[in-house]
Amino acid sequence: MTDHSESLLSFDKKHIWHPYTSMINPLPVYPIISASGVRLRLADGRELIDGMSSWWAAIHGYNHPILNEAIQQQLKKMSHVMFGGLTHEPAIELSKLLIDITPSLLDTVFLCDSGSISVEVAIKMAIQYWFSKGHPEKQKLVTIRSGYHGDSFGAMSVCDPVTGMHEMFCHILPQQFFAEPPKCAYHDPWNPDDLNHITSIIEQNHSSIAAVILEPIVQGAGGMRMYSPKYLSGVRTICDAYNVLLIADEIATGFGRTGDLFACNKADITPDIMCLGKALTGGYMTMAATLTTRAVSDQISKGRPGVFMHGPTFMGNPLACSVARASIQLLINSSWQDKVMAIETQLKHELASLAESPKVSDIRVLGGIGVAELKEPVNMADIQQKFVDHGVWLRPFGRLVYTMPPYIIDPSDLSQITNAINKIIEMT
Repeated sequence: MTDHSESLLSFDKKHIWHPYTSMINPLPVYPIISASGVRLRLADGRELIDGMSSWWAAIHGYNHPILNEAIQQQLKKMSHVMFGGLTHEPAIELSKLLIDITPSLLDTVFLCDSGSISVEVAIKMAIQYWFSKGHPEKQKLVTIRSGYHGDSFGAMSVCDPVTGMHEMFCHILPQQFFAEPPKCAYHDPWNPDDLNHITSIIEQNHSSIAAVILEPIVQGAGGMRMYSPKYLSGVRTICDAYNVLLIADEIATGFGRTGDLFACNKADITPDIMCLGKALTGGYMTMAATLTTRAVSDQISKGRPGVFMHGPTFMGNPLACSVARASIQLLINSSWQDKVMAIETQLKHELASLAESPKVSDIRVLGGIGVAELKEPVNMADIQQKFVDHGVWLRPFGRLVYTMPPYIIDPSDLSQITNAINKIIEMT
C-alpha cells in the first residue's frame, strides 16, 4: 500500500465514523479504489469477490455499461431539480414502471431518499389515513419480533426492541405491539397456530392499530429468518377482518432477491402500502419509494389537512430516477429468475455440509440468500479479515454469516464465497 493510501486510512480512522462502529476502537476498513462486475479492487492491488451486493443493492454488479450510460445521459440534461411544484420524465417513467411491476392496486408512488425514510413515509401514510377518516386514535403499529426496518425513529420503533440494535432508545420511541415471529420456516408444513399471537393482539387492540408492518417472507438484518408464505397471507386476511392496513417492507426482498420479483408474490397478496429501496437503483444511488393504493392516497388527500405531510429535499432526483428505471428494465428484460434460482441451487449444495458442524445451528437458503447461523457470535474484525484473506467480501453480524451476491455472479466465483464460508466457520 502506498504512503498516500496509508495517509488516507489514518485520516479515516481518526475522523470518519463508519456505520455501527466505535470511534475509540474502530473496526478495520479496507480501502477500495475501483469496482467492476462482482469484484472490488483494494488499494494494495488485491481483488475481493463481493458476496454482499453492497448491502444487497448492487444486483447487477458494478460499473455496468447500461447503468453508467443512464447516469451519463441524464447528467447532460440535469442532475437535480426540486420536486415541489416541478416534475420530469425520469420520475414519471420510473413511477409508471413501478406501478406496472408491483402487485395490483399499488398505483400511487411517493419517491424518497432511503429505505429508512420509505418506512417513515409508510408509517405516516397509515396514521394520516386513519386521521383523515376520523379515527385519530388509530396510531399504533403491529410487527413481528426479529424484524428490522431502519435506523430513523419511526423505523426503530418497529425493530425488535430486545434483539435489535436500538435497545437503548426503547424508552423514548413510540411503543408498538410485537407479535411472536412465525415458527414455520419457508419449506416447513404450515401450522395455523403461528397466527395465534398476532391475531390476538389485533383482535384486542384493533381500535388503536393503524397498520401491521413486516418484512414479507424474509426478515433481513434482524435475523435473516425465512418464514412460510401462509403466514403472510394469513396476516393479510386478519388485517382485512379488523380494518387494519398492511405495510410490506420489501426494501431487502424486492427486485428478485427471493426468486420472485417481490416477496409478496409468494403469498399472492397485495399490501396496502409497500416500501422499496436498496436494489431500486442497482446500487448506484440512494433512492427509495413508498407505493400505496388509490384508496389510501385518496383518503389522505380528501381529509384534513388535505395533503400528505412529507417532502424530502432530494425527492425524485433525476439521476437516481434514470438509473433506477434502467436497473429495473435491465432486470426484467434478463433471465434474472434463472440466475437467482441457479444461485439458490448452488448455495444449498455448497453450504449443506455446514449443517453437520457443531458450530452451526442452522443453514437456510432462499433465492439469492444463503445464511449460516452459528451457535456463538462472531468476532467481526477477526472473521472479516479472514474473509478478505480468502479473497471475498462478506459482512457477518451477530451469529450470522451470510451472502447475498450480485445476480451476475458466475458459479466459480460463488464457489469461492461458499468455500471461504465453509473453511472460515470451521476454523473460527
